[in-house]
Amino acid sequence: MIGLNFNASRAQDSAPYRIVAYYTSWAIYGREYFVTDIPADQLTHINYAFANISEAGEVVLGDEWADTQFPYPSDTTGGGNFNQLQLLKAAHPAMQTLISVGGWTWSGLFSDVALTPASRERFARSAVDFMLRYDFDGVDLDWEYPTGGGDPGNMERPEDSENFVLLLDEVRTQLDAQGAQDGRAYLLTIALGAGASAYEPLDWARIHPLLDWINVMTYDFAGGWSERTGFNAPLYAAADGASADRTLQALLALDIPADKLVLGVPFYGHGWSGVGSENDGLDQPFTSLPEGTWAAGSFDYDDLTENYITDTTRHWDERAGVPWLYDAATGTMITYDDAESMALKADYIRQHNLGGVMFWELSADDDTNTLLTALHTTLTSE
Repeated sequence: MIGLNFNASRAQDSAPYRIVAYYTSWAIYGREYFVTDIPADQLTHINYAFANISEAGEVVLGDEWADTQFPYPSDTTGGGNFNQLQLLKAAHPAMQTLISVGGWTWSGLFSDVALTPASRERFARSAVDFMLRYDFDGVDLDWEYPTGGGDPGNMERPEDSENFVLLLDEVRTQLDAQGAQDGRAYLLTIALGAGASAYEPLDWARIHPLLDWINVMTYDFAGGWSERTGFNAPLYAAADGASADRTLQALLALDIPADKLVLGVPFYGHGWSGVGSENDGLDQPFTSLPEGTWAAGSFDYDDLTENYITDTTRHWDERAGVPWLYDAATGTMITYDDAESMALKADYIRQHNLGGVMFWELSADDDTNTLLTALHTTLTSE
């Protein structure tokens, strides 16, 4: 029986709200953001992105050099990011780490590993072995998406939604068995898309008992793929518009416990060029995408603070609870989050007794950790 032996409460952390940060393996390269830069005192959990899935259907290293070999100056063993995460946990015993498997780019084989009892058992065993080998406290499955619509070329089957439940059950069973041997609880979480197509087809009555929490990706509501400019991550929106609130309220209506829902927020914005001045660039057509920080049309928050916010007019939408920038001279509109909107989202988490906040991702914050500090301060205040 699914979830028969799992008591979710035993795996809950002691902090009143979870603050879950994604750290990406590739942050050590062009971004030059290292595990030693992580402000762990403001976090409860770190999701390391990503582990990959091999053709044999097992969890494997995503970037061997970054994960286990990169020579940190203070690390004579050359143990890479994983060794530094172990050191970080030793210095901050209340913080835990999870290995995130898949993500947008590496979800192509999830349908295969979820397909049969044998493939599910093999994947789950490899996930537990990986977790133990590299000293993680749990597994975060980022299948984008078991309901379809992920990266073109991903294997998809009509039975994926059902097999997703069975895969979670197998991973949960093996984590519990290992936990019984070790005298501790191991975590199992997922990343969940914010659109109705990502959550409505799933059997939540069977899923949520298997999970410690659900990281809801309530961002990317608008971007370069949109027909008009809009908000990346509005807290609220018009009745017919997408928003974090609309997604969270729909999930609560599916009887998912509030404390298992973790609200996702972006530490980046999206932008457009060739935007007319009507409504200060909001909800307008565009002609192209600006260069961005690492990809066209996308801006890390630290890039915005250094190159845009000071010299560009900031606007605020009272309904959505988020800001945007518009430069009439260049026709550039950028949707983003700042300390004010992050504090509002943290307040929302408290008001609705949600499980906490998740953000993508650590290297995008500015040098003073403005966005993380706004979240942490609001969620930990009396």
